[in-house]
Amino acid sequence: EQLSQKLKELRLEKGMSAYEVSLALGLTRNAYSHYENGRRLPSLTVFLKICTLFNVSADYLLGITDAP
Repeated sequence: EQLSQKLKELRLEKGMSAYEVSLALGLTRNAYSHYENGRRLPSLTVFLKICTLFNVSADYLLGITDAP
């Protein structure tokens, strides 16, 4: 499963809009949209913020393990 798909699934599970996630991460809505649509990859700093926000491991987001 791709990172972009996991981002969308996690966002929806949390009941957040893409705009709310972008605010929580300190990004523009457009920047976050690029990650969720697979057009760009987040920087390491943003990637770690995403892990913290959604309370998942980096391994889970990278598809190394199935357990968040």
